[in-house]
Amino acid sequence: MTDSVVTSEGLPAEDPVAATRLWLQRIVIGLNLCPFAKAVYVKEQVRYVLSDATTPEALVEQLAEELVLLRDASPEQIDTTLIIHPDVLTDFLDYNDFLDNADAAIEALDLQGILQVASFHPQYQFEGVAPDDASNYTNRAPYPTLHLLREDSVARAVDAFPDPDVIVERNIQTLDRIGVEGWWRRLRGQDLS
Repeated sequence: MTDSVVTSEGLPAEDPVAATRLWLQRIVIGLNLCPFAKAVYVKEQVRYVLSDATTPEALVEQLAEELVLLRDASPEQIDTTLIIHPDVLTDFLDYNDFLDNADAAIEALDLQGILQVASFHPQYQFEGVAPDDASNYTNRAPYPTLHLLREDSVARAVDAFPDPDVIVERNIQTLDRIGVEGWWRRLRGQDLS
């Protein structure tokens, strides 16, 4: 089994948006990795963007456009955006280096404190952690994905959560408990109990 392309494991490979929706439903919400995700998902406030970018330069342009669009949209319509980019930054180290460009785009648009970018990748690896460690799967997604978030929404969600610092620890415990195979079964819809 390969984990470099999550869609090889039973997700709709021909439709990156559908695969990402299933990942969001089954993993992020299903395992409660992000206790704030369900509300925006149920209210249909998540914007899914399938990028056709094939270069980092094209992706940063699209990122800037999406940052402006999210800034200008009503949070009731679009609270968060997932930019799914299957044709660029498929290597995790390249993707990780690109995140500096994402931060630079936020700064260039004067959006610090307003919007932020979170990161998901099929090969996500925390620094100092082995590639096959279950904890990495808290940030693994079917395709490289940039997650644009409103800082106000994040702050409200964190304020409503009794102890937000425990989320990361709980997520790692969840992944350690179910293991990598359990993550794959859930992603494929085989273990949704």
